Amino acid sequence: MDPLAAFDKIVGAGIERLFRSHHQRRLRRIGWERALRPLTPGAWASGEPPPRPGCTLEILVDGAEALPRLAEELSKAQSHVHLAGWFVSPHFALVREPDRVELLALLADLAERIPVRILVWAGSPLPLFRPDRKDVAGVVHELRSGTKIEAVADPKERPLHCHHEKIVVIDDRVAFVGGIDLTTEAGDRFDTSAHRARGELGWHDAASIVGGPAVADVAAHFAQRWHDLTGQKLPQPETQPRSGEVEVQIVRTVPEKVYDSIPDGDFRILESYVRALRSAERLVYLENQFLWSSEILQILREKIEQPPSEEFRLVLLLPANPNDGSDDTRGQLADLIEADDGAGRLLACTLRALGELGPCPVYVHAKIGIVDDRWLTLGSANLNEHSLFNDSEMNVVTCDGELARATRQRLWAEHLERPERDLSGNPVDVVDGLWKPIAEEQYARREAGLPPTHRLCLLPGVSRRSRRLLGPLQGLLVDG
Repeated sequence: MDPLAAFDKIVGAGIERLFRSHHQRRLRRIGWERALRPLTPGAWASGEPPPRPGCTLEILVDGAEALPRLAEELSKAQSHVHLAGWFVSPHFALVREPDRVELLALLADLAERIPVRILVWAGSPLPLFRPDRKDVAGVVHELRSGTKIEAVADPKERPLHCHHEKIVVIDDRVAFVGGIDLTTEAGDRFDTSAHRARGELGWHDAASIVGGPAVADVAAHFAQRWHDLTGQKLPQPETQPRSGEVEVQIVRTVPEKVYDSIPDGDFRILESYVRALRSAERLVYLENQFLWSSEILQILREKIEQPPSEEFRLVLLLPANPNDGSDDTRGQLADLIEADDGAGRLLACTLRALGELGPCPVYVHAKIGIVDDRWLTLGSANLNEHSLFNDSEMNVVTCDGELARATRQRLWAEHLERPERDLSGNPVDVVDGLWKPIAEEQYARREAGLPPTHRLCLLPGVSRRSRRLLGPLQGLLVDG
């Protein structure tokens, strides 16, 4: 390594150590040190709400599956609809054909007979970032104008951070918890799992539908935020009877000193990831928009440097060009590559849409974690300091091995363009025998200027080991 790169890495690593120390002191001060250092064994986060047995949990992959399903469930609403999001586009189409169903029209019709309440982040105080306060004020006005919808913009954020969760509660009967924003801001979320090039940015995303007792935990969170903002106390969520055999835990991030009812905050998404990743023995599979968290990367680096088994593999699916900086300049992936040192335990990939209008990037917006086919999380939380410490977020977690394995196989079937039956064997064999050869071949074609023949590709730029300092410096400004 040349002297400049070595200096860059030393300073960058030093800043990240300061970051981790800052977060430890911050959590210790508010009684949340257990989020980084769990006091009890096990895969579930401690505290309230606990894991709820007797639930159903359905994973919906990509917008073309998830969004029409949301429209279908909304159309069945009988008592109320509660929606909380980062941003919404009133004319966003949940159904495209044969008849177009837009969000505002559907909610306005429902609001004629039942309460429809919407919480959105108030937007950036500075017009340098979107959505800003003016954007959101316009949307709230449009949602309210000529309708009975109750829409509220939430300005209770930490500086330079936001409300990022994506939840919909229908009658306290079912809850959607996921990563799909109901907006066209930055890209159209309605894409199929085939990801054929469509002349614009492709979009890979996921959501979940929760049924049974855990729905009340999602509903209670919405009611808590609504009360803190409006002073209106909503009826106590009705706890649903058992509806299935899946145990589900609702976890969230809420920063301290944002809401009066949650003065010390809630950091159980961080705790959930820390518990699961530290316990990993053979496989960590992560789909995420960002991989910036120093705390998460430290755990992954230790797993690579001291693998719990010879078969241990870490597979990452990330966007080639994240909206907020790029992973190669953050430097964490470079550290993971150095820790792997050619052992082949790490694979970082991205997706491209193919077809007559392609190739073009597929934006990986899903926030999914799977460990050893026994732990699964899905929700709104990215693996950066925003989502784990500073934004409001919500994820579902389950330790249902059958569902975790089925979800992984379905995702891998999509990305590898193979039937699920071809992926039912040892996941390590699938990584080594399919993921790596395909991704490496497509990267080689890209470097040679040849057209791609598969949508999977090694993440461009991931092998760069310089500019280690830029990520921590950016993080120092916005992630603390």
